[in-house]
Amino acid sequence: MKKRENIVAGLDIGTTKVCAIVGEITSAGIDVIGFGSAPSRGLRKGVVINISATVESIRQAIEEAELMAGCEISTVYAGIAGGHIRGFNSHGIVAVKDGEISQADISRVIDAAKAVAIPLDREIIHVLPQQYIIDDQDGISEPLGMSGVRLEARVHIVTAAVTSAQNIIKCCNRTGLHVSAIVLEQLASGAAVLTQDEMDLGVCLIDIGGGTTDIALFNEGAVVHTAVLPLGGNHLTNDIAVGIRTPQDEAEKIKKKYGAALATDVDRDEMLEVPSVGGRKPRVLSRQILCEIIEPRVEEIFQLVHEEIQNTGYGDLLASGVVLTGGASLLSNITSTAEEVLGLPVRLGAPRGIGGLVDVVRSPMFATGVGLVVHGARQQVATTAAQRNTSMPIRDGTVVNRVGQTIKHWFGEIF
Repeated sequence: MKKRENIVAGLDIGTTKVCAIVGEITSAGIDVIGFGSAPSRGLRKGVVINISATVESIRQAIEEAELMAGCEISTVYAGIAGGHIRGFNSHGIVAVKDGEISQADISRVIDAAKAVAIPLDREIIHVLPQQYIIDDQDGISEPLGMSGVRLEARVHIVTAAVTSAQNIIKCCNRTGLHVSAIVLEQLASGAAVLTQDEMDLGVCLIDIGGGTTDIALFNEGAVVHTAVLPLGGNHLTNDIAVGIRTPQDEAEKIKKKYGAALATDVDRDEMLEVPSVGGRKPRVLSRQILCEIIEPRVEEIFQLVHEEIQNTGYGDLLASGVVLTGGASLLSNITSTAEEVLGLPVRLGAPRGIGGLVDVVRSPMFATGVGLVVHGARQQVATTAAQRNTSMPIRDGTVVNRVGQTIKHWFGEIF
């Protein structure tokens, strides 16, 4: 298979599945041209615990995506999650040198904002600008070229455990892949499912995955808070497996087919067959009993999210409400439970604004994978634009002077 230009690959290494999505950058936007998925057996709560198993899952997903896309994948944008993720806000101030803000000034103020003490076992994976302030004038999103004496920046910094990020990169490298960037999963999901209006007005993104629930708060178009809760869809599966005494694999199938977040909305007379453990005969169980096992765990997840939102102080600034995404958000009636616990309007978020194989990936469970492609496409377009600008002829003073001296020499010889 040949390498193709304008190709971006996103790799969502999750607790329950590894998903590879290939997108092509076109004049109209991004077209999804390849998709691959494989069960994940080497992660727990978003963190790699078995490198060889994770490598095999990545290899399966990549091969499937390559076959569908008809091209070779060499670089990927990989997602990262887990309880080790920490986010905090920071502030930097610098003096503007020439009275007009240049790109160098912006870089300096960002460096000043991220000059904070970080433990040696952690590394910065994102520095996300929230707003710039020029001489006490706040709310500026693009300060380049503006006049001022003092430049300030408010940023959100995301850090991760060094070993967790290294293990993700190591797993990708062992399959022959180069990791272009490590991206926080809820930021990737937000790029796929949120609208600009929602981010401007204020919105809370809740990505309920297999091992973790990822939270990101947006206000005035910027990230103001991120958090990861060590609870997810797998905890629902474990509760079902223990509560109705059935194997884990069967519990997962039952959850997807019959599960609901509100037991009161389920008919008590509706029955289902439950496989037993150890070769015993299957049993018949009421679906309402199943949902009574699921409901408390779902409520617990949203209670923890509610506490997290209230602790940030942004609870009253979420005019757009909540957007739910991730595989576990497909549970029946989960939006109703979320609205009841959080006290905010809730909608289900699926990938939007893409073309190509839309029917294949238009599901909340693929929000992170599609978001990684969108994030990667934005990075590539920005890099290409920067390279194009720097490759343009520059009227350097030394070159102009040199040409002038040469012309004077010619005229001196002639006259």
